Amino acid sequence: MNYQNKVVVITGAANGIGRVIAKLYAENGARVFVADVDKQNGEKTVFDIKKNGGQAHFILTDVRNESEVKKLMKTAYDTYNSLNILINNAGKGIWKSPYELTIEEWDDVMHTNLRSVFLASREAAKYMRKNESGGAIVNIASTRALMSEPNSEAYAATKGGIVAVTHALAASFSEDHIAVNAISPGWIETGDYSKLTERDHRQHFSQRVGKPDDIGRACLYLTSPENNFVNGVNLEVDGGMTKKMIYEE
Repeated sequence: MNYQNKVVVITGAANGIGRVIAKLYAENGARVFVADVDKQNGEKTVFDIKKNGGQAHFILTDVRNESEVKKLMKTAYDTYNSLNILINNAGKGIWKSPYELTIEEWDDVMHTNLRSVFLASREAAKYMRKNESGGAIVNIASTRALMSEPNSEAYAATKGGIVAVTHALAASFSEDHIAVNAISPGWIETGDYSKLTERDHRQHFSQRVGKPDDIGRACLYLTSPENNFVNGVNLEVDGGMTKKMIYEE
């Protein structure tokens, strides 16, 4: 897949999955905009990309803030007179009993995870629609949109909302040839992979825990123009875990 000179904006790209996604696009020729509130690691991501011959820029962005999101998309477009791809990756979680979760904490997760997807998609699409070939948006949801552990209400609600707003946006943007899809990662290890146990790996149908590259490659697939018949879907990248029956014996 050739992304030579394609302009890609990735939110939450200073660390973890977002950082790897940014590097993969750059390795495939894209001009990458790293958007994050983490200035130090965001600039480090850009430095690493440039060190390896890629093109990247860091834009300090709080995705909860409408004016900052607008500025991000305008800067990306004005820099290269184009905007082709948006990866809505920014997110946060809070694991707290619903009896104790404050409405301020709830709203913070909502604004960071879900509101930001709408804001960024709306603003990016305003520029993508100028392209003859349209564009592509990928929203990073989670398998927690489909199943839960206790004390995950705010996170689960946002990820379920992301899945729903994905197919709504796909319908709304279809006339402008903008494909919108979601990816729901399962267990993606962003720490020391070597410390995982055999049991960790074997509980997956794929016999291994996921890596950030698995999500990055899924993004490359979903944003490639030749794959634009895939539209409005939620792609579960989880080693099969959401399809696994688990009964206590």
